[in-house]
Amino acid sequence: MNDIKTIIADAIKDLFNEQVSVELTRPDPQFGDFSCNVALQLAKKMANPPAGGPREIAQSLAAKIVEDDKVASAEAAGPGFINITLRDQALWRLANEKPNKYLDGQTIVAEYSDPNPFKVLHAGHLYTSVVGDAIANLLENAGAKVHRVNFGGDVGLHAAKSMWAIIKELGEESPEKLEAVDESQRPDWLASRYIEGNEAYENDDTAKSEIILLNKKIYSLHAENDHDADFAKIYWTTRQWSYDYFDGFYASIGSHFDKYYPESETAQIGLDEVKSHIPDVFQESDGAVIFDGEKFGLHTRVFINSEGLPTYETKDVGLSILKKQDYDFDRSIIMTGNEQDQYMEVVLKAIEQFAPDLSRATTHISHGIVKLQGGVKMSSRKGNFLKAVDVLSSAKDANQQQNGSSDQQISLGAVKYAFLKHRIGGDIIYDPENSVSIHGNSGPYLQYAHARARSILEKSANEPSNPDSEEFDELERTLVQKLSEFSEVIERSSLDLAPHYICTYLYELSQTFNRFYEGSKVIGDDREKLRLGLVSRYGDVLQSGLKLLGIQAPNKV
Repeated sequence: MNDIKTIIADAIKDLFNEQVSVELTRPDPQFGDFSCNVALQLAKKMANPPAGGPREIAQSLAAKIVEDDKVASAEAAGPGFINITLRDQALWRLANEKPNKYLDGQTIVAEYSDPNPFKVLHAGHLYTSVVGDAIANLLENAGAKVHRVNFGGDVGLHAAKSMWAIIKELGEESPEKLEAVDESQRPDWLASRYIEGNEAYENDDTAKSEIILLNKKIYSLHAENDHDADFAKIYWTTRQWSYDYFDGFYASIGSHFDKYYPESETAQIGLDEVKSHIPDVFQESDGAVIFDGEKFGLHTRVFINSEGLPTYETKDVGLSILKKQDYDFDRSIIMTGNEQDQYMEVVLKAIEQFAPDLSRATTHISHGIVKLQGGVKMSSRKGNFLKAVDVLSSAKDANQQQNGSSDQQISLGAVKYAFLKHRIGGDIIYDPENSVSIHGNSGPYLQYAHARARSILEKSANEPSNPDSEEFDELERTLVQKLSEFSEVIERSSLDLAPHYICTYLYELSQTFNRFYEGSKVIGDDREKLRLGLVSRYGDVLQSGLKLLGIQAPNKV
């Protein structure tokens, strides 16, 4: 694609001695392979444009562009557009073009999922894990060194609520009694304790006072590195239960992280930084420390509470500083639910006041709520939330019922694709039945499409040929035309942090291939070797696209 831009730019320089930014679009196939509006841009820029205006400029440029041996035709269209058709060999080379490594040498930290110990992973964690992985894959594919990190609250009121209920359940601070909890039941057991602790905190003043004291006690455990007291043993043991559970779940969905940042590691760094910027950035107010966001059209938020403890805001300040120290990143990407939008605006605005480069290097992406079809808004505090495993189980059951398949990679691909095909930002209504369908815009449909392509190749005794010197018929050319869009789609997806572009493209590509295959005999045709080359490239593109989405492309299903 860059070659075509260079051809147009050189023609502009030769004919008009001007420079404009050349942008190409993809018109309907009958109008050519590319279209551009540089003539319209030139007419506005030139001091003395020709009498015929943009149309005349487009005609002159078209006549010059077609002189290049890569171009089959170039025609002026409309008020000043240029439609360009490449020679078949040039189009085939474009269909095999490698993605642009425009991020080569850059370091990016991608933070997503962010589960809290003592709680069960819910559908939102599954969503951010899937989408975060895809974004990280895209950035790596563009040449960046990507560090995938995770952040969660091992300190704070939620941990204190859980510890209060755990001790009540055990009857006393007896860590040895934890051995009675079955390993497979530990995540749900901890989640139940959190729900009980939260209910007590909200409805029982005595319990609330006890939980507030436990909150301080947990911070003290970290400050004193206490692992010996019975309370400490209970805390560290159950925290590790959560971490083991997280690791197992991430492995099951093909996700991984370079580092998990607990809030206990970021809290003191954040506290020190906030305190060092009183009163220039933060102000004392009624025994607490706040950031006056109203000066910037935002909310005012507490960064250190009246008990002298850091709030989430201060822990996030510490996290930003620690990530920069650990990785010296060029860019930091943070993905959260969209209920955190205003919160993150305040945190980043506060950081901007004392570390503007750090704030500018940070991109916050937010998403909506994940529900099952007909579901309700989830709440881990009330226990009526949609668990991550529930989503996966629903896909597995639907895949078994509809397709008679127990293949975990098919049901997992169904969930991932169902999440990824939507633009990031809105709520996701997950429909298990639609997600596993092999007849629509779904992950299994594309997995079956890939397996079908590999099956065609296996049935032939011939090796695919490289059709770089062949002329294509209409159906062949239409398929190659669609294949040639792949590198552009990948680059656009990474630039916009938008994996859904890839989903849309792969689905459209598979439909284009179906039309090709319905009208073009492959096995036993005189053009078999050439068409096998097209099928091979189609299979490779499907496999590469699915891999970027974190979805396996099986050779057989």
